[in-house]
Amino acid sequence: MAKLPRTAYECSACGHTVAKWLGRCPDCGEWGTMAETTPMASAKATPSRAPAATRSLTPAMSIRDVPAEPARHRPTGVGEFDRVLGGGLVPGGVVLLAGEPGVGKSTLLLEVAHRWAAGGGGPALIATGEESASQVRMRADRLGALHPDLMIAAETDLGSVLGHIEDTKPGLLILDSVQTISTTDVDGVSGGVTQVRAVASALIAVAKARGMACVLVGHVTKEGTIAGPRVLEHLVDMVAHFEGDRHSALRLLRGVKNRFGPADEVGCFEMTESGVISLPDPGGLFLTENSEPVPGTCVTVTMEGRRAMLVEIQALVGGSAKEGVIPRRTVSGLDAARLNMVLAVLHRRSGKRVLDREVYAATVGGMRVTEPGADLAVSLAVSSSLSEAPVSADIVAIGEVGLTGEIRRVPAVPRRLAEAARLGFRQAIVPKGCGGEAPKGMTVSEAGSVDEALRLSAMRWAGRG
Repeated sequence: MAKLPRTAYECSACGHTVAKWLGRCPDCGEWGTMAETTPMASAKATPSRAPAATRSLTPAMSIRDVPAEPARHRPTGVGEFDRVLGGGLVPGGVVLLAGEPGVGKSTLLLEVAHRWAAGGGGPALIATGEESASQVRMRADRLGALHPDLMIAAETDLGSVLGHIEDTKPGLLILDSVQTISTTDVDGVSGGVTQVRAVASALIAVAKARGMACVLVGHVTKEGTIAGPRVLEHLVDMVAHFEGDRHSALRLLRGVKNRFGPADEVGCFEMTESGVISLPDPGGLFLTENSEPVPGTCVTVTMEGRRAMLVEIQALVGGSAKEGVIPRRTVSGLDAARLNMVLAVLHRRSGKRVLDREVYAATVGGMRVTEPGADLAVSLAVSSSLSEAPVSADIVAIGEVGLTGEIRRVPAVPRRLAEAARLGFRQAIVPKGCGGEAPKGMTVSEAGSVDEALRLSAMRWAGRG
């Protein structure tokens, strides 16, 4: 007699399934999210015989005979958005756009839909479950995004959305957001794993069958991950994160996954009263305009995806902390752990007494820098503030600082130097072996240690004086 299938419990936050009930999900760590689901068959169960072969409606063909035109990108007209997607949206491709509330996802996609409709790509349908049609119209008035082929539908039911797709036959569908749409065919509440998976699967199937580009908007949790189902990241063709500090006008669109292009591109935008504006050349956005060099500043070149961007690092070394009191360390836009490591190296390897001093470090323009290639610039900025000796304004410093005081190599140094030279920087300090052929008009110096880099920056400034 065959054994009855066991009962399973599924997490409503991440979809993880276990054989017995638990108070806390072992995968995502959420409490009280395990609910009984349909019985699962035993993993040891095997079919009694192989399934019968059936004839496919689309027979296999030689790869040379497969047409490539249906998978070519169609530009939307929003330059930085197209850059991250690899050239534009692909008919039948599905994009998952994630971002924190209020970062500007809906504003960006409204501009994308307007450009798509105005550019002759066919009707663009925005199905919104978070706003009314009147609210979207008010934003469109402010952005000047009014076009006869831009359609709006305020719906929260999947069947109604599919009905609008059947009626309007759009070339682009934007669903804002996937967590607000539900279907009566499956159990669960809107935003749950079961509902979101069912909604996404249905829309992906429709997009593939119709050759319709589709953008799904996803919420982001307080931990910074896409809310609810991570399974969506495996179902869609591309995943992109729209990031930015709400106190800054800068917005970054960062590609995470892309089946039709590079997955490491970054697009830059500026949030203004008239909408989200592309920044194809954000070169000087993260630099200050000082007529004279100021102690405590140094410029580095960081890589955001495949794009080189200049960022100014600022540091301020305060007074010594009282005995028995831990000195304050405050950072903005930098990794606090790497700052503490750089301070320890300066104190131990270079004789700079900074461990008992208050240190404040920040980036200009709200840019967040996490890569190790900015370590050398942080070291020079802290040392400059400590000694009240400014670093020359036309120097860029690139390199990772090791615990022994050595400067390690970082990738894409030629690309970084070329961008620095384009913006008028004439001197650079890089790790040993990374100098290569210097860009025209730039002098490149190699340093093997932090001490050597400090001496080079002091000599450059003395030479200018």
